[in-house]
Amino acid sequence: MAALGSGSGPTSRRRTHLAALTVPFVLALLTCSARCAGSDQPSNIILILTDDQDVQLGGMTPMKKTKTLIGDAGATFLNAFTATPLCCPSRSSILTGRYPHNHAVRNNSLSGNCSSLLWQKGPESEAFPLYLRKQKYQTFFAGKYLNQYGRKEAGDVGHVPPGWDQWHALVGNSQYYNYTLSVNGKEEKHGDSYEKDYLTDLILNRSLSFLDAKNGKHPFFLMLSPPAPHSPWTAAPQYQKEFSDVKAPRDGSFNKPGKDKHWLLRQPVNPMSNSSLNFLDDAYRKRWQTLISVDDMVDTLVKKLDNMKELDNTYIFYTSDNGYHTGQFSLPIDKRQLYEFDIRIPLMVRGPGIKPKQALQAPVLNIDLAPTILDISGFNLSLVNMDGQSFLSQMAPSLRNGTARPFFLVEYTGEGHPLQDPACPKLGPGLSQCFPDCVCEDAYNNTYACVRTFVEHNLQYCEFADSESFVEVYNLTSDPHQLENILKKVDPTLLQTMNQRLIKLQSCLGTADDFFFFT
Repeated sequence: MAALGSGSGPTSRRRTHLAALTVPFVLALLTCSARCAGSDQPSNIILILTDDQDVQLGGMTPMKKTKTLIGDAGATFLNAFTATPLCCPSRSSILTGRYPHNHAVRNNSLSGNCSSLLWQKGPESEAFPLYLRKQKYQTFFAGKYLNQYGRKEAGDVGHVPPGWDQWHALVGNSQYYNYTLSVNGKEEKHGDSYEKDYLTDLILNRSLSFLDAKNGKHPFFLMLSPPAPHSPWTAAPQYQKEFSDVKAPRDGSFNKPGKDKHWLLRQPVNPMSNSSLNFLDDAYRKRWQTLISVDDMVDTLVKKLDNMKELDNTYIFYTSDNGYHTGQFSLPIDKRQLYEFDIRIPLMVRGPGIKPKQALQAPVLNIDLAPTILDISGFNLSLVNMDGQSFLSQMAPSLRNGTARPFFLVEYTGEGHPLQDPACPKLGPGLSQCFPDCVCEDAYNNTYACVRTFVEHNLQYCEFADSESFVEVYNLTSDPHQLENILKKVDPTLLQTMNQRLIKLQSCLGTADDFFFFT
């Protein structure tokens, strides 16, 4: 089985790829920004990042304005994935353009390197906003950053990551009321007044103020990170009765047993209890309710840009950090699993050179966001230490030439508690995220690495770092819901090929081109 490598450390990795390309013409091509489309003015960029928004189970249904204003006005990526299905390591991948084994953020805890001092000294100091500042972008952040951000052990609220001109970051994990912000390094406490404190609206209002005050001589970058649809699922007052008849979808793998899957998927009670079903249905409705405010945010922001006459020169990205499940394989609610409902994410982009109403099949990862944003800004991508590749060529081929990756890595390091849960003694130690009926959503041995491929085979191959050395293989063409583990039916030669690809991807330290195209 391939080892789940830790990498050689984010600050020690250096690359020589493209070092020989010193011909001025080549450098001119590398540094040419979206202004090549015919405008001399650098393009503005906005990244809207939601928290735990799925795309497989209807998570985009409430986003009617967003789909019209971004998706229909530009490109919708039908095969967008997270490199890891958990908030902090995923967001760290977005910021750095690196796989988790290269930025070394393993989970949502400080001990797992989430917003730790080690993260701050290493990968955070090389995150893409720093390079945008070098391109003279005015940068603004508001909302959830990393789950442990602002803790006293991690520099407290006074720590402002490099590269940000305006910083309005949530301390800790997602909340809608009664939270603390770091506002440019100063503590700002908030209560439970909808008009003053509802975080999704506050993020929008402060971004509008930033746009009003910006310097018109330089482009801007906004990263807006609302809490929705993460728990505690607190919708705005006017939306708390919406979707009252909605239930989580009952198709696919819903309430199915985890047959031939790793141990964690074999432990849930099946069929699920009525209490679990009622709980997950309630969560499903409330998640949708919180997203209506995000949809309003997009609508207001687009109108603002239009009134400022900046809309046609602004790229707007809409995505999430990971997917989510509600009852799939009898797991009540969470993410952290290798299956499509947890690793697929929404991704829509509009902007200069992007033709409207595109539905793109090329697979992209959230590690590709940073190089794509830097590509738009005109930054020389050969100078950055990233695993992702720009997908500007996929959505705007008139601006860039490029090729899609044939396969990619998804990896996750499980979290558990060393002591057993008193409510579930039969399960023993090592588990976490346990719900009523003793259904646990995570464990130390929920540690895996997967190769997902689209070329020749629509296949997923996963290896677990557990006592069983468990392997799961799925044919997504014949089995889109991943009901059957076909490990024992697959040609051994293909399994060997997938294993070798996994080993290569897990050891990657080079640029995208170094490892996307081996066979």
